[in-house]
Amino acid sequence: MRRAGLLVLAVVLLLAALVEALVIAPTEAEMGDLQRIFYFHVASAWAAFLAFFVVFLASVAYLRTRAVLWDVFAASAAETGVVFVSMALVSGSIWARSTWGTWWTWDPRLTTTLLLWLIYVSYLVMRGMVEEGQRRATFAAVFGIVGFVDAPIAFMSIRWWRTMHPTVLTGGGFNMEPAMLPALFLSLAAFSFILLYLLLLRAGLERSQQEVTELRRHISWMDERGSWP
Repeated sequence: MRRAGLLVLAVVLLLAALVEALVIAPTEAEMGDLQRIFYFHVASAWAAFLAFFVVFLASVAYLRTRAVLWDVFAASAAETGVVFVSMALVSGSIWARSTWGTWWTWDPRLTTTLLLWLIYVSYLVMRGMVEEGQRRATFAAVFGIVGFVDAPIAFMSIRWWRTMHPTVLTGGGFNMEPAMLPALFLSLAAFSFILLYLLLLRAGLERSQQEVTELRRHISWMDERGSWP
């Protein structure tokens, strides 16, 4: 029931964000309607950073407690984060093609975000390669903690280096028209609740999958030992 409520709330917020972004928000003077993709690009990146922060926290918690639940949340957040950062990269490339005249440039923000995508794809690949549950969880936790180092670098890249990437938040506030802010805030809220829903949904599936895997390993061990009655 809780997940169903989250889904309803996420859908309502997403619909409101779509109406605000596509209909109500004013058209940007230079980029025109193309700028409207910005709301969902920023929200996707925001959700990805949140997801990878969950991976970091859950990984630390697992190493401290060895509770399987934390490993489940870390794995689920990594999968969800990869989806959102992929959306951010694709939407950013669409925007770049029309604004910069190229699908890709090795801009500091783009490069560090691509590196973030590669890190967590590698994290998921590593999890798939290690079969034993506790060893997989330990390796993944260390990987998840070390890999998160790139997240604040990607976030701060537009402040640390010269970049073509537009800055949304500056020292003086939001670098956009006040009339555009409702669309941005609704998009951020919608993607945050979508992330939470997907995280809980995937965590339930991951937990069930781990239980089935351990049961199969136990049955295989019993077969090898001939321990069946």
